[in-house]
Amino acid sequence: MSLIAVVEINHPDLALTPTVRETEASIQVVSHTATDPETGMFFFLVESDAFANFEAALDGDHTVEASTLIAEASTTRIYRLQHTPGTKLVSPITTEMGGLMLEAKGTDTGWSVRMQLPDREALSALWEHCDGEDIDFRIDHIYSLDEFTVDGGVGLTDPQRDALLAAYEAGYFEEPRDTSLQELAETLDISPTAVGGRIRRGTSRLIERTILSDG
Repeated sequence: MSLIAVVEINHPDLALTPTVRETEASIQVVSHTATDPETGMFFFLVESDAFANFEAALDGDHTVEASTLIAEASTTRIYRLQHTPGTKLVSPITTEMGGLMLEAKGTDTGWSVRMQLPDREALSALWEHCDGEDIDFRIDHIYSLDEFTVDGGVGLTDPQRDALLAAYEAGYFEEPRDTSLQELAETLDISPTAVGGRIRRGTSRLIERTILSDG
């Protein structure tokens, strides 16, 4: 029976990791383009209120061979990237094992990846591959259609937990709201875009790891 695994992967040579670590932009792989190991092209959805900083980090990222801006809005852009030969990628080996990359989001240190795999043997093989590449591979939780297990709580990162707690305590979820993203950003000493991204990703994880279990 196939399973869904949510894992945290970290390595300085993983695709776009230097940019992920150096900016406060919210970065997400456009998932259906990340499952073909033959293309060499990957698409990323980026949310930021400081794209000049993001693109400066992108220019200095040793995992990026070339980048092209595909589409843009006020705070959201889509980039097409080609990685350098030495870049470490997990999506091609996942595809070779019969798996599917469903979602990949940048964290403060690396990537949070949600993937579908044929079985636990494939998950174990993927872990062994990452171990051989010195890629830190931590399983947050795994579940299938008739089973839901959580490893280490609901899997929120510390920044997501801090942002959600700060938002809750300040009345951000009240109607009407008692605070704004700008005020939360000043409290947490990060940008409003970063606060909004952490709240959205944290809320998504809570829904995925609690409400989905009822199904």
